[in-house]
Amino acid sequence: MRSCFTIALFFVSISSLSAQYYLRGVVKDEKGKTLSGAKIHIKTKGMLDFASGDDGSFGLPTPKAVDTLTVIMDGFETFQGAVATNAFQTITLKITRGTSIEMQTRLTSLTKNLDLAKDIITKTDMGESYNNLIENCFVNAATNPETGFALNIDRASYSHIRRFIYNKFKPPTQVVRVEQMLNYFNLKPASAANDDTKKFNFNSQITNCPWNANNQLMFVNLRAPMLNLDSVPPSNLVFLIDVSGSMDQPNRLPLLQSAFKLLVNNLREQDNISIVTYGGGVHVLLYPTSGAEKKKIIEVIDKLYADGDTPGSGAIRTAYYIAKTKFDKKANNRVIIATDGDFNVGQSNDQELEDMIISQKQTGVCLTCLGVGMGNFKDSKLETLARQGNGNYAYLDNIEEAEKVLVTEFTKTLYNVAENAYVNVVFNPAMVAKYRLIGFDNPREVISDTSNKLLGGEVGSGHDLMAVFEVEPNKNATTNGGNYATLNLQYQPPKSKEVIKQAFPIPNATKDLMSADSAYRFATAIAMYGSILRGSPYIKGTTFENVIQLAQSSALAGNIAQKEFIGVVDKSDAIFNPGKKKRK
Repeated sequence: MRSCFTIALFFVSISSLSAQYYLRGVVKDEKGKTLSGAKIHIKTKGMLDFASGDDGSFGLPTPKAVDTLTVIMDGFETFQGAVATNAFQTITLKITRGTSIEMQTRLTSLTKNLDLAKDIITKTDMGESYNNLIENCFVNAATNPETGFALNIDRASYSHIRRFIYNKFKPPTQVVRVEQMLNYFNLKPASAANDDTKKFNFNSQITNCPWNANNQLMFVNLRAPMLNLDSVPPSNLVFLIDVSGSMDQPNRLPLLQSAFKLLVNNLREQDNISIVTYGGGVHVLLYPTSGAEKKKIIEVIDKLYADGDTPGSGAIRTAYYIAKTKFDKKANNRVIIATDGDFNVGQSNDQELEDMIISQKQTGVCLTCLGVGMGNFKDSKLETLARQGNGNYAYLDNIEEAEKVLVTEFTKTLYNVAENAYVNVVFNPAMVAKYRLIGFDNPREVISDTSNKLLGGEVGSGHDLMAVFEVEPNKNATTNGGNYATLNLQYQPPKSKEVIKQAFPIPNATKDLMSADSAYRFATAIAMYGSILRGSPYIKGTTFENVIQLAQSSALAGNIAQKEFIGVVDKSDAIFNPGKKKRK
């Protein structure tokens, strides 16, 4: 009995020597926004990791009344200092200079002297969230000869439009992004020279404008370098899957499960997959697992079910953390977020999400966004995440689209060959009086902020990017000869600080549209269709019938996507003109 008392007294004395204190606080940025997922170290706890919660708060035991706290977060300067347990601590992290610059860089295209009083597109009231865009207008080439736009492979707009048309709805005007519609078809004009596999290749063409006989169309086509399939680097992928209650519909979680299984079946042994879900909480269901273990990965995907709220911001931080645990500078490190975009817990505001993704961008992990669903879809959020996360964005409206994005176009979707890529086009005022860029429209609140700059995009392996300008020629210009304009391209190879610049002259060589390469004619049909859907004032009098005729004359035999486009336009005609006699 005496020995038991002695032992008890010993433990009491030890306990008194190591009295516990409790350190409470919150982590915020300089704007007062809470930061979740910040890594926290206490000196007396050694290398033990803690992290701030979804609301930025933390509560940690310590044996000292005053301890040394270190707080680390990507995109922010590290905090270190002595803190007392007898007071609630507010830890403010300062944004690093590089991140601060990134946060000011959000324009899709940049042209000076745009008239912001015109072409305002109102928001949809259908419960879906899209950016409120301003259509690019004509600009005087004599006073503002330069314009620029970002390169990317985002292609969600067309599958959104198709989804609305197949459900017999008129697509909201905000859905229509002509540059994304062109991206969807990856149009490839015939090249006069052999393609350089290590640099971008360029084609251009000037034709007559089918909706305005006084104007011309200028096409520019950039073909990205293509990776050798035999030497594609390994992938370190994190599937971040929304399993919240809103995903409990056939065209949401079940579609994503089928889509990810298609991707898994094409993985190699050297590829690694992790799975993080969010719905009623954030859960890591699969830590990095070799692509050779397909059965194990698919079993995890098959067991997913939808339930709970949507803590999107906390889930994104967790996914990035998992990606960094297996980070390989020679690999394709990427988070693939799949969701209807309905974040209702944590940072749900577009700007807050944007700031959070920018801070994660510094890690070197890229981001691909896959959207699904209808009715409460948040396109604006996913577009924001992809734009600021070194990534791309696609919308999956059916399993065929999933196969196109994740299997057929696997390398284009998941492997960047150029980052921070953008072009600057300089028009020759002797040839051009006015011009307007079709597509690449910016949100009003972004373009009206004069501090914003052009944001470069990410381009996938082998992608063909097509852009179209409508041009009012200078009345004194010669018919042919000289340079119409010059296109200057700038980008960085992945994981490199090297800046590569290429310059391409655009010769003044006009060709009749119906004699031009079929890719340019099909691009014109796409631009016409998009302009009709958004009610553009620049294309009045153009009909769906005009679009169908041009598309039929240029669609490639055996190209299923181009053939489907003609059917989509035909269905659009029936929806917008219900009293019209059905076309044979």
